[in-house]
Amino acid sequence: MIPDGPLSFVPILKERIWGGDSLVRTFGRSASTDVPFGESWEVVDRPEEVSVVATGPWKGTSLRELLERFPKEMLGGLPTQDGRFPWLIKILDARADLSLQVHPPAAKAERLGGQPKTEMWYIAQASPEATIHVGLKPGVTREAFEARTRDGSVAECFHRHPVRAGDAMFLPSGRVHALGAGNVVFEVQQNSDTTYRVFDWNRVEKDGRPRALHLDQAFESIDFEDTLPALIPEIWSRVAPGVRNRPLIRNALFDIDLFEIEPGRSHVLGNNDGPVVLAGVAGSVDATAGSGTARVSPGDFVLFPAAAGSQSFSGASTTTQVLAVRRHLDS
Repeated sequence: MIPDGPLSFVPILKERIWGGDSLVRTFGRSASTDVPFGESWEVVDRPEEVSVVATGPWKGTSLRELLERFPKEMLGGLPTQDGRFPWLIKILDARADLSLQVHPPAAKAERLGGQPKTEMWYIAQASPEATIHVGLKPGVTREAFEARTRDGSVAECFHRHPVRAGDAMFLPSGRVHALGAGNVVFEVQQNSDTTYRVFDWNRVEKDGRPRALHLDQAFESIDFEDTLPALIPEIWSRVAPGVRNRPLIRNALFDIDLFEIEPGRSHVLGNNDGPVVLAGVAGSVDATAGSGTARVSPGDFVLFPAAAGSQSFSGASTTTQVLAVRRHLDS
């Protein structure tokens, strides 16, 4: 037996000082609303956390074990991240603003003691006032930025973008950013957990100590020429009868598309060079590949190994939307 059908994993919840209760109330990730859960790690293969299959013939098997036993069947031609599954996929729930932060670029990460991290946010839910802080305003030099970190006004150096559900933002390493309060986000990122905080709104930890900042590493990581960030354009194309596609990212690390399927319609997702992760956004789709079928509803994340081949997904009784994370053959 090889893993050639859909794999769903047990979510790994992370308490965060800025977290809320949407992961519980909207997605049923826990029975408790008393803990400020900020992150639900949906697909992960890291030394400190590894996803475990939740159902089916591989129930109880870790993603790490599947990759060690079946590297070709799981990954196909997809390169690993230091021998591990190359993507880390999460849901974030921000009741409060996250810290102003940056992730190190590949050319500097090792020297700074971290790992490079490029990511994308898809805004699944947003309050009417929700914003994100992304990129520096024109004219902000490193010297001016450092001075602002000392006088507590560094947030004024950032662009502040109003957002709504359905918006998306690409965050290459080196781009300063902060997720704002009122957002629930699907995050697809390089397999890394390196974050350098620039400012954290003067918050303190449970023990009363100020949260740690990483200014030296951050100053080295920030791209000070990155002054014109923009939300990913909403451009749709019809790819089959009753099926539309909105390309979000084409990148050496991952390609991400949003598909919209009208009731009773279906689509075959081919041209993949490895695994595919489907994430439910709206409605429900039945996704079939290899030896099985999975129902993908809002907040569900399903991994199809490379051995599963092309995925066919069909909409139910309502118009549905699903994110597809993969790598095209020509990327």
